[in-house]
Amino acid sequence: MMVQTFLIKYAEIGIKGKNRYVFEDALVSNIRRAMDRVEGTFAVTKEMGRIYVHAKSEYDEEEAVEALQKVFGISGICPVVIVEDTGIDNLAAEVVRYMGETYPDRNLTFKVNARRADKHYPLDSMELNAVLGEKILEAYPEMKVDVHNPQVSLVVEVRSRIYLYSEIIPGPGGMPVGSGGKAALLLSGGIDSPVAGYMIAKRGVSIDAVYFHAPPYTSERAKQKVADLAKIISAWTGQINLHVINFTDIQMAIYEKCPHDELTIIMRRYMMRIAEEIAKRSGALALVTGESIGQVASQTMQSLACTNAVCTLPVFRPLIAFDKLDIIAVSEKIGTYETSVLPYEDCCTIFVAKHPVTKPVLKSIEKSERHLEGVIEELVQKALETDEVLVIG
Repeated sequence: MMVQTFLIKYAEIGIKGKNRYVFEDALVSNIRRAMDRVEGTFAVTKEMGRIYVHAKSEYDEEEAVEALQKVFGISGICPVVIVEDTGIDNLAAEVVRYMGETYPDRNLTFKVNARRADKHYPLDSMELNAVLGEKILEAYPEMKVDVHNPQVSLVVEVRSRIYLYSEIIPGPGGMPVGSGGKAALLLSGGIDSPVAGYMIAKRGVSIDAVYFHAPPYTSERAKQKVADLAKIISAWTGQINLHVINFTDIQMAIYEKCPHDELTIIMRRYMMRIAEEIAKRSGALALVTGESIGQVASQTMQSLACTNAVCTLPVFRPLIAFDKLDIIAVSEKIGTYETSVLPYEDCCTIFVAKHPVTKPVLKSIEKSERHLEGVIEELVQKALETDEVLVIG
């Protein structure tokens, strides 16, 4: 049966009280953008606390569902059949037809779950359950009623029209992107940072991204790899402005003037400084990284404390308590893993000390950074001037 309408279910949005309409409107807007990428014409409407996607032309149902499954805020996608004539005889006939076409293998258990939102309808919910259940059994005696644990639960929503559905396709959950403000993601070519971007977007945060490029030590293919990762996650996050910053001169200055066991921490601190400046210019309210406690030397508690010390904006780390296998599992789910493991070096891996400090002391790091005085301010300014913005998605 070709479905012409999808009922969109949401979860957390429903408890937002008087502000719920703000989140609903954001979700409707994001659904419209998602459906623009699907071949066909669709109308997205909000009616009495329900959101519907109506197909107005021929379309690929699988493609449409896949697009909806990438819209944060959706908890369930229900393919529905709309019954215009709400008379009980016509409704019963449509219910029987729906069950027969949807479940041609009729050896199953079912229940009817009627919901009478229109209180003027002559039958109440319990009466509808009984009448419609009886009609199904008359038409398909091989089907059996099981009100406790049915294989099929047929929902009949009685409104100005009647909606029939029995399938709830899982959505991604979360909150509509854009409803939670904006953040700047430090995006590398690794496994972790794209996952962090996906996870922060799931909480309704729109993202820009900052990538630190270090030619000639990193190639154009490494830069393209990061752009490809941004493209993949933009299916969930919406459009991303990817800021590409030339970091080579800063790295070389740090390499030449600072203790080598502190290279990673000091480089990371300057990345955070630059990313924060870009974030403030673009109206972002926080930084986002893919760091996880103890994963590498620069991600110990002491290292993270030293990194945080240079920031005035909050730093969100969605993966902070994740094991690497947990992160890999999410990256495979969202489709970034295969790209992340391509062997193109990013600027974090070029200047890595053989024995990096794992428990840096902030005063010691700040003392080492004094060796950069007189040059680093100009280098940071020049790096910001190299900002190349790629619009992704």
